[in-house]
Amino acid sequence: MSLISSALCALRAVGPGLEAKRRQGAKVLAEAILPPRVAVWRTRERRQSPAKASRIALTFDDGPNSLTPEYLATLAQLGVRATFFVVGEHCERHPALVKQIAGQGHELAGHGYTHRRFTELSQGELSDELERTQALLPRDAYGRRLVRPPHGAVSLRSLLTCAQKGFTTVLWSFNSDDWRHDDASRVAGAFNARALEAGEIVLLHEGQTWTIKALPAIVAELEKAGHELCTVGDLLG
Repeated sequence: MSLISSALCALRAVGPGLEAKRRQGAKVLAEAILPPRVAVWRTRERRQSPAKASRIALTFDDGPNSLTPEYLATLAQLGVRATFFVVGEHCERHPALVKQIAGQGHELAGHGYTHRRFTELSQGELSDELERTQALLPRDAYGRRLVRPPHGAVSLRSLLTCAQKGFTTVLWSFNSDDWRHDDASRVAGAFNARALEAGEIVLLHEGQTWTIKALPAIVAELEKAGHELCTVGDLLG
């Protein structure tokens, strides 16, 4: 029996009560039961010595869009690579931006084709969204297919459907909450409020001028704490 099949049997054995708490229950069980190639919120990377930087992944959701070039220019000035979780229909409208993201050394991964919640899609609809979006992206350097569910909405069914199609579901361990307000200082301040640990995955969003303005302070804070910023693929290896 495969790892995915074993996980599915274990999840079904928990009982119907968990389905009522679909999102939180799926997260708790997935972290406890599912192998990392099915779903990840962070990695278990540990700093090996004080001289060796710990790695944290920066991620951006919902692009590409008209502000993508500004994000890329800022990241280039800061010398930072990141993972962009992009929406398929946006990629079809902006193929040049997809190429620009990849050309500057960043990682691209799917964020749904229509940005509908995966939990609201049938298995066939979800499979179609996964494949349509992936077809618009360059081949990943690690040979790994990553996807982030829109709004972070997951269920046991959606997690396993993604896994059966060969995708690792990537969520996050640190939410910047940059979508809740339009103040760059508040976005940057969130990174001062909690010390991040090695292997964390940070959630940010595209299409927001305040997020762009916050990036220099965010990067400075994380690098001051001894972290190296990287892509999700770099963390997963």
